[in-house]
Amino acid sequence: MTLLVMVHAGPLGALHPASPRRQPRSRDISVNNSDYLFTSESVSEGHPDKVCDRISDAVVDLFLTADPYARVACETLATTNRIVLAGEVRGPASITADAIETVARAAVRDIGYEQDGFHWQKSAVEVLVHAQSADIAVGVDAAGNKDEGAGDQGIMFGFACRETEALMPAPIHFSHAILKSLAEARHSGAAAILGPDAKSQVTLQYENGRPVRATSVVVSTQHVEGVDSQEVREVVRPHVLNVLPEGWMCDEAHFYVNPTGRFVIGGPDGDCGLTGRKIIVDTYGGAAPHGGGAFSGKDPTKVDRSAAYAARYLAKNVVAAGLAERCTIQLSYAIGVSHPLSVYVNTGGTGVVGEDKLAVILPQLVNLSPRGIREHLGLNRPIYARTAAYGHFGRTPDADGGFSWEKTDLVDELRRAFS
Repeated sequence: MTLLVMVHAGPLGALHPASPRRQPRSRDISVNNSDYLFTSESVSEGHPDKVCDRISDAVVDLFLTADPYARVACETLATTNRIVLAGEVRGPASITADAIETVARAAVRDIGYEQDGFHWQKSAVEVLVHAQSADIAVGVDAAGNKDEGAGDQGIMFGFACRETEALMPAPIHFSHAILKSLAEARHSGAAAILGPDAKSQVTLQYENGRPVRATSVVVSTQHVEGVDSQEVREVVRPHVLNVLPEGWMCDEAHFYVNPTGRFVIGGPDGDCGLTGRKIIVDTYGGAAPHGGGAFSGKDPTKVDRSAAYAARYLAKNVVAAGLAERCTIQLSYAIGVSHPLSVYVNTGGTGVVGEDKLAVILPQLVNLSPRGIREHLGLNRPIYARTAAYGHFGRTPDADGGFSWEKTDLVDELRRAFS
């Protein structure tokens, strides 16, 4: 029994499910009696990998604007003054390589890159996008009595908890918020000395399973030539203080800003970027499982993206309905098969209803086929470029359907189902 308690002692306990009989007791120990440090990181929209995510998602939006049922799998590589796009698409012939190049340049311009080593206008752009494989299409497309199938096999996770108002783990939530605040100041001109590339990292102290303070904060941000590290530190400081709850700021010795002292060369000029290389930043900062598939560059028939959104949507509604303090949901799919092979629910010992009952009720509330998810969440829209930085989860739903998976419109139905 001692070994079981040790396995569940940290915030990643959901990765190691116990047997149903032992599960509630071990979960209660891990959630309610745990003192530990936990760290998550985020990266800004100007980080080289995020530049690539933004470009790939801008291409998805381009195709969905022209045809809501277009198919896109777009990968981007970015390095010193060069951008390469590759992948498979099925959509209107009017979307040419030139149109894709224009969208890629616009994305880089919006991020703010006008540097010698990476410039939205001067970078060479190569478009190597080709038609989608017919073998994939035949498995995914609906035909006759066959419903639309999943675009690939895989496992997808969703998670929610009560650590923040957004029902997100606190370390990743604050890490995102710091960088988003800095980006807004940079774009407005209030922090003109900063460049687009930045990273943050927040370590929180947990007592009895709940975050109570930051023990360290790390921010590395690109800056213009001729600025000393102390000046950058003082530009960054108020953004950290404004994001963290009052009294949570770490001591000065553990507030690290540009620890190397200089960060002038950044973005794709300093480090090659690739689409889909920041999947933990995109989700829960390591505080919950990730299925392994990236999101950016994929249209919503790809369950790597749409089913992960659906799993978050369900988990968030379970927590928002008061049925659990935390909830992990796993969905699994096979290529060409319309409905999930499994639905797994774990409330970490915090649930007030049975996990087995939740696993039955949730698929009754939302059709978890690729088509059902797309229709329920309205995913066949150009809403994806905005997701590329600062996390796909914990965001505010937009009026045009963006971040629809963050709505809590299942709360009343869930409460009625378990009344």
